Amino acid sequence: MGADFVWRMEDVLDLYAKPYDPQRPVVCFDEQPRQLIAEVRLPVPVAPGRPQRIDYEYRRHGTANLFLCVEPLAGWRHVEVTAQRTARDFAQQMKALVDVHYPAATAIAVVLDNLSTHSPAALYQTFPPEEARRLLKRLDFHYTPKHGSWLNMAELEFSVLNRQCLDRRIPDQEALIREIAAWQAQRNAKRASPQWRFTLDHARTKLHRLYPA
Repeated sequence: MGADFVWRMEDVLDLYAKPYDPQRPVVCFDEQPRQLIAEVRLPVPVAPGRPQRIDYEYRRHGTANLFLCVEPLAGWRHVEVTAQRTARDFAQQMKALVDVHYPAATAIAVVLDNLSTHSPAALYQTFPPEEARRLLKRLDFHYTPKHGSWLNMAELEFSVLNRQCLDRRIPDQEALIREIAAWQAQRNAKRASPQWRFTLDHARTKLHRLYPA
């Protein structure tokens, strides 16, 4: 790991320590595939003295992709369901951050991992250069270190999503969109935030062996 891991980790942790500023929101971004699975036979519902019975047979209906962004200090999140996850899909998500979700923000700090499609170049692959430049002037990327994706709070939010909403078979993209939209609305109404307690001081104490000096 070494110095590259350390500086990227400290960069992200320092960002998390900043006070809330609606003009400069900190947004954690990640993506995850979701397999679409249909029941062959409908589950037998719960009854007094009888647990729910789910048949082991199922039918695969392909996969979908989930793009998730969460602003921890605001207790806000948005999940977009897409058919694929190309560089162009990533670029469209960044455009939505700028023009739809945070049109009044001066700059948006985006925490994300080093997936090859998560690159400023993706915006130039997708939009005319003037548009790509306009968007990138409002985006400030902060990459988690290699083998350090756990530093991205979006992973915590995905864990909550998987536990609260996606812990069952969902047959198609339309049903997936409905289920996630209901979960998202409920969680946003509560202004729920990922539970994050790891600070820069914790890193320098608990991970001191990673520091080269």
